[in-house]
Amino acid sequence: MHEATDLATALAALRADPDIDLVLLDLHMPGSHGLTGLDRGAWSASGGRRAGGVAHDEPQVVRRVLDHGAAGFIGKSASPAEIGAAIRQVLDCGSWLPAALADAVAALPADSSDTDLAGRLARLTEQQSRVLALLAEGLLNKQIADRLSIQERTVKAHVTAIFEKLKVRNRTQAGMLLRSLDLGEPGRVG
Repeated sequence: MHEATDLATALAALRADPDIDLVLLDLHMPGSHGLTGLDRGAWSASGGRRAGGVAHDEPQVVRRVLDHGAAGFIGKSASPAEIGAAIRQVLDCGSWLPAALADAVAALPADSSDTDLAGRLARLTEQQSRVLALLAEGLLNKQIADRLSIQERTVKAHVTAIFEKLKVRNRTQAGMLLRSLDLGEPGRVG
């Protein structure tokens, strides 16, 4: 079992241990940027790993978590028995929703734009995801290069690849796309 305090550490653990079968991801984990944590290629690209989103208990958020590839959802208020049942179900290649949310989530249609966006974000490399996050903060290429300790021309190459993979034309569109995945604070849908 591994624990991580941020998304970068979680991704490093996944790379270091290919036998990890289950990821329980806090969508408010530092570095996750809302739903982007579910889209990272480390687990979405490998068929054997299933991600369980842990965050809000609002049906709209749960629907989005599922649209972004999670096999299950465990709310932070879940009992130990519920958590155990969810883990067993997901490890058996099933899916899990808390009984109290299942009907409300089922009544919401899947958002094909979220599903499409999840696929596009999963194509980004880890470094491209870092560059995208810094773009969304409004940093210039030189500032991004300094922050990531890479060459400015490397940042430009990443930005070009990000635009192509996300099907956007400029930095503003890329930043808006990333911010569309933010969930806001628990207790309110964002």
